[in-house]
Amino acid sequence: MSGIRTGGPRVVVIGAGVVGCSLADELTARGWTDVTVLDQGPLPAPGGSTSHAPGLVFRTSPSRTLTAFASYTVEKFGALEADGLPCFNAVGGLELATTPERWADLHRKAGLAASWGVRAELVGPARCKELWPLVDETKVYGGLHTPDDGLARAVPACRAQMERARARGARFLDRHTVTGIERDDGRVTAVVTDRGTFPADHVVSAAGFWGPVVGRMAGVDVPLLPLAHQYARTAPLPELAGAAGPLPEASRPILRFQDRDLYFREHHDRIGIGSYAHRPLPVDAFTVPAYDDAEDMPSSYPFTEEDFAPSWEDCRWLLPALKEAEIEEGFNGVFSFTPDGMPVLGESRVLRGFWLAEAVWVTHSAGVARAVAEWMVDGRPSLDLHDCDLTRFEDAQRSPAYVAERGAQQFVEVYDVIHPLQPMERPRPLRVSPFYARQQELGAVFLEGGGWERPHWYEANAPLADGLRAEGRLTEVMGLGERDPWAARHWSPIAAAEARATREKVALYDMTPLRRLEVTGPGALAFLQRMTTNNLARKPGSVTYTLLLDAAGGIRSDLTVARLAPDRFQVGANSPADLDWLLRHAPADVHLRDITSGTCCVGVWGPLARALVQPLTHDDFSHEAFGYFKAKETCLGHVPVTALRLSYVGELGWELYTTADLGLRLWDTLWEAGREHGVIAAGRSAFNSLRLEKGYRAWGHDMTTEHTPEEAGVGFAVRMNKGDFVGRSALEAAGEPARKLTPLLLDDPAAVVLGKEPVYVDGSPAGYVTSASYGYTLGRCVAYAWLPPLESGTGVHVEYFGEKVPATVAEEPLFDPEMTRIRR
Repeated sequence: MSGIRTGGPRVVVIGAGVVGCSLADELTARGWTDVTVLDQGPLPAPGGSTSHAPGLVFRTSPSRTLTAFASYTVEKFGALEADGLPCFNAVGGLELATTPERWADLHRKAGLAASWGVRAELVGPARCKELWPLVDETKVYGGLHTPDDGLARAVPACRAQMERARARGARFLDRHTVTGIERDDGRVTAVVTDRGTFPADHVVSAAGFWGPVVGRMAGVDVPLLPLAHQYARTAPLPELAGAAGPLPEASRPILRFQDRDLYFREHHDRIGIGSYAHRPLPVDAFTVPAYDDAEDMPSSYPFTEEDFAPSWEDCRWLLPALKEAEIEEGFNGVFSFTPDGMPVLGESRVLRGFWLAEAVWVTHSAGVARAVAEWMVDGRPSLDLHDCDLTRFEDAQRSPAYVAERGAQQFVEVYDVIHPLQPMERPRPLRVSPFYARQQELGAVFLEGGGWERPHWYEANAPLADGLRAEGRLTEVMGLGERDPWAARHWSPIAAAEARATREKVALYDMTPLRRLEVTGPGALAFLQRMTTNNLARKPGSVTYTLLLDAAGGIRSDLTVARLAPDRFQVGANSPADLDWLLRHAPADVHLRDITSGTCCVGVWGPLARALVQPLTHDDFSHEAFGYFKAKETCLGHVPVTALRLSYVGELGWELYTTADLGLRLWDTLWEAGREHGVIAAGRSAFNSLRLEKGYRAWGHDMTTEHTPEEAGVGFAVRMNKGDFVGRSALEAAGEPARKLTPLLLDDPAAVVLGKEPVYVDGSPAGYVTSASYGYTLGRCVAYAWLPPLESGTGVHVEYFGEKVPATVAEEPLFDPEMTRIRR
């Protein structure tokens, strides 16, 4: 089944659930009308997750990206109609707190809502009762009311979008089971089904929990785990008789009882109850029955009453009207979880033209579809998607065992109160540096990132913290008396001592998780010049801070590039996406490889750094012979190293790289040589404090593709006169920034914020905090925030758990503005 069609590239979407239908609508609206949507089941409800979804749309999330997706879903579905009824019922949402911890968390969530532009209010028990009369208000501390949230009618939304897409030329074909993906020379060419072959320039897998099955046909890894989730409906309740609203099915807000992993919604005179309280129930995507072989539908498994029994008691505890009620029906509905709980989006580099739009819930469906359509048609999404990009996972995070274990844990944690620094518990340890044994001996407290064990502080340094306390510095100078319970999690005053030791003596930092790429070949310089913003045409031995931009001038990443030989460069990067981006653009005479796992790095920083390293080498490490942002290949004792004169903490020092097999010897060599200088090992908690005092940006937190270099304060890394580079024309056309990454100092020396809090200017929300940490040298908490351009000295407020904390716009860099400590 083929034929010549018009209206842009030929697109085949696999899956006619809410994501596939939304994507067809978004693509055809942008002029790509040669779109075919295939599904193995009957339309408009082919039996995937969409067909059974309860349709809850809560927008507020710690992820700004997910909130933006959900907000667009509300906006779009609210404007769609099917059978004369809107496809979104804005009944609102109500999250209840039955514990002090949850009530505090709802205050934090109210702050997130303000940061992301969601209308929300904290309400007391009486108002909770008014909004949901069946609630026993004596059990409730309060709630978070989000009046614009509500219920998406997923199947009608599919029908409405099908009609619009068909009117523009798209076709939807049911009862077509995909059996293969054809390719040629690394590009997708067609989708094979049991009813014919469909030529394609682009194929999008929007197959939901069947994603791994489609991915295997394409040779593309899809890291998601299908899991069954319990949903039950009560028999009719007298208390709901005659209830009606804009739609007959529900009039009261969707209700979340997260302390017991439960949610509730009305179905006319019944209540629907969803539970995440039960054990994880994984499903093998490769054994899911076909539509005609399923007892009900492929995504619906038999209800396991024994799993629901404890939740039913919790329901009756909160809603006394259920004490005499019965469960009339229930099922275990299958949907998708990834290792980090985020969707998997983007085009495969292994098979060009093959796209993923997977692990997407109804809540985020329209927003994801718009972003993917923009990506396909315009070459980039307008929203930063780095935390959804299919390239974000490390190889160690893609094993079936890892995906299964972490996916199941994401299910368990759906409604948990998760601290931004909270590490996963299993599987650990997974990736360790060569220094791991020494770090354990020093009492390292490890958190985790990218699978790496990362020391955040060392208990061996507790006596140093005791010394600060004895001096009165912890409470009087550094403002580090008793922290509130949230800020005290995954933190220790030892970090203050480690920061002080770095500023006054010398410390060793494990920088091994820093991604390292090797770029070689005769075309290496020209390639890197074209891909990055700064001028890399410098002599071997130079190091350059530079940026990767996209075509619109947005910051894809920031890099440090060391030119070690005329055709050999070492690149310090951020994520697997950086290597993927460079590989997509590399010509044949350029070779790239990730050398992170085979190497390691120690940061040696502090005013005594030179005194530590100089006796270990015959090379001259003086400032005159080895200046700032220079590189040298040398030996320290018996260990060959690549030394880069860089400092992410604002002090004299070097990043020292060697092979993994020599890493332990390097650590021991530095440790022994540093004893006479009072060397310590220091962790990332101190590191983050020191880097914020210097105003050093962290990509993915402080700046993303949504920001230009000028807005982010890194315009110094752009050389417009060096020739053409990716994003240059967009920067030329950019006007004056309407927002700036702005440094704030909290006025109260005892105040602390952690990030993502809303910032108020003249009483109104004007932006949000990106990174924050206590500045132990400055004696104030430092917070960077995206705000309209403001003069230094302007007073603002940061909302922290409902409290408006005064802060002041500061000049940067906040510490050592003359750079005398680094360049000495």
